[in-house]
Amino acid sequence: MQHGIREDRGNPSTTATMHAGIPLLSYGFRPFFLGAALWAILAMVLWIGSLAGLWQLAPGYGALAWHAHEMLFGYASAVVAGFLLTAVPNWTGRLPVAGSRLALLFSLWCLARIAFLATGATGPLPAIVIDSLFLPCLLLAMAREIVAGRNWRNLKPLALVGLLAAANIGFHAEVLITGAPDVSMRVAVAALIGLITVIGGRITPSFTHSWLLRMRSPHLPAPFGLIDKFALIASGVALVLWIVAPAMPATGLLFLAAAAAQAARLWRWHGVHAWREPIVLILHLGYAFVPLGFLLGAMSILLPGSLAGTAALHAWTVGAIGLMTLGVMTRATRGHTGRDLTASNWTMAIYGAMTAAALLRIATGAFPQGYMAMLDAAGTAWIAAFAMFLLEYAPMLLGPRAERT
Repeated sequence: MQHGIREDRGNPSTTATMHAGIPLLSYGFRPFFLGAALWAILAMVLWIGSLAGLWQLAPGYGALAWHAHEMLFGYASAVVAGFLLTAVPNWTGRLPVAGSRLALLFSLWCLARIAFLATGATGPLPAIVIDSLFLPCLLLAMAREIVAGRNWRNLKPLALVGLLAAANIGFHAEVLITGAPDVSMRVAVAALIGLITVIGGRITPSFTHSWLLRMRSPHLPAPFGLIDKFALIASGVALVLWIVAPAMPATGLLFLAAAAAQAARLWRWHGVHAWREPIVLILHLGYAFVPLGFLLGAMSILLPGSLAGTAALHAWTVGAIGLMTLGVMTRATRGHTGRDLTASNWTMAIYGAMTAAALLRIATGAFPQGYMAMLDAAGTAWIAAFAMFLLEYAPMLLGPRAERT
């Protein structure tokens, strides 16, 4: 069964085709992971500077809306694109989207980021139009490959990408109409958490199984079963209810059920036995923020005043999305560029910095006196994680594959 990004070991029938041109445009993970990391740093620097009053962000659109949008639809969408453009050839057996087609997709994503920085001169509408095109174009490109490869089961993740694309358009509409993209932001977060539970729920036990089997461990991840199905259904229903009724007690109760089910699902993958290999363990740690987000969300609904309402949101956005995306970016880059699938000291430092960023951001609401200091520390840790990623992984993403002898 194909679970997602399979480590490319250099199939002779495709390697020459993929690497005949510019390495950066040979596979989707290369430009999009590089762009995502660069933008994660720049967007956070711009946001921290805006909070400090050093400059104004996205006039006519709003700094807070811009920050939320660029984390969800700028950074996260780039990683989703890099993942899917790399995973779909594994799913279908077809050649990857590469060369000029890949360059056009990546250029569209870059142009949207630039357009949002120019709203003071152009107004928000040009940026909105350009940005609204990227995810539908990605969706069409992926759907074409999956349909041509007759790989029907993997149309399911694309439904969540379609939901993300709709949320992006809704986000812009809410900003223009009300100035507060509340509903669409929840839809976007729900779609990204849905992708983590579906795709992360495939690759995490799969990669863990491979590593534990190689280590001859008797503790192997349990196969997909009733607990997994219940976790997916409970989480899906809870997220839908959260979108339409975020403060209703029933939402809190469903969040509790989803938290318990997701925690049980994670425990069955035996990640604790993979502690010696951080490149495997990080996927479990990132996934752990999914049930934590449900638990914190339930507490904020059922016990008002016990936690800041943003704790659950940041458990998902900085914790689950931040750690899972970095886990996938490091592993896929190493595997598809011919490096060993093991975490270097730099990679472990990347994981540590992002974990610190997540915990600090979640904790800010519990310490109102130190709110700004903790917020700055969380942002600094986020920047450090991606700066270290670029130092180690940019040469891999830009250079040719390290062919093994």
